[in-house]
Amino acid sequence: MSTDDQYGGGEVGGTGQTRTRFPEPSDPYAPPRRTPRGLITVVGVVVLLIAAIAFANQSRTPENPPTADKAPATNPTAATGTQPVDSKPNGIPQGFAHDAQGAQSAAANFAVTLGSEGMLKKDLRHTIMDGIYTPEAASQLKVQQDAAYSPAFLTALGLDQNGNAPQGSTFVTRAVPVGTRVESYSPTGARIAVWYTGLVGLSGPKSTDPVRTTWKTWTFDLSWVASGWRVSSDTQEDGPAPVPGDVPASTSDDISKAVKEFGGFTYAR
Repeated sequence: MSTDDQYGGGEVGGTGQTRTRFPEPSDPYAPPRRTPRGLITVVGVVVLLIAAIAFANQSRTPENPPTADKAPATNPTAATGTQPVDSKPNGIPQGFAHDAQGAQSAAANFAVTLGSEGMLKKDLRHTIMDGIYTPEAASQLKVQQDAAYSPAFLTALGLDQNGNAPQGSTFVTRAVPVGTRVESYSPTGARIAVWYTGLVGLSGPKSTDPVRTTWKTWTFDLSWVASGWRVSSDTQEDGPAPVPGDVPASTSDDISKAVKEFGGFTYAR
């Protein structure tokens, strides 16, 4: 990752005439047309949510650095019908194939798990990190992340000290992979970039940080450890981001209902 992550915000700029669509006045979830100072503060804090993991990893070298001179030709992510994994202990997919395609599936699924709300809760966060990172990386990051996800930080997100949203509200955080790219590969290590869109924000009638989308590229340095792919370091950067669509924003109730009714996927080639 980088110090900016899927929880950061961004705008698509350009020249020419622009059109702004404001939410319907009857929508209690609609943010005010003038950005309140509280929203600016919350957004500034939110960008730190996953970024601390990346910042801690940026200065460390992967245990088995991928061989840059062996990077295969760039190919679009296309379905192959190959089953990605054979198990999902603690909800974390495992058993990815020991090849370039398996590394891509691993990276895509790791992005999904690391972008989930489980990272807000200490016990789940530790389980996730133990299941995704190398033992060395996990042991260092757990201490740093426990400090990063402080009670004050969770309060700034509108959550209680256990990472729970207020009654009647739903905190939404999802990473949805769009495609993967193999930057380098060897049997002992791989560097895989995952292009994804993220959903993040607090859905509720009193929320000042409504659910929004982000576009990021998450690059993972993977090592083959104990018969499985593990993350030794990772970075994030903004984009590529498409021009925002012209679909009006949904209400808080619609967003909360969709998050509860639509489950996630296991991603694979």
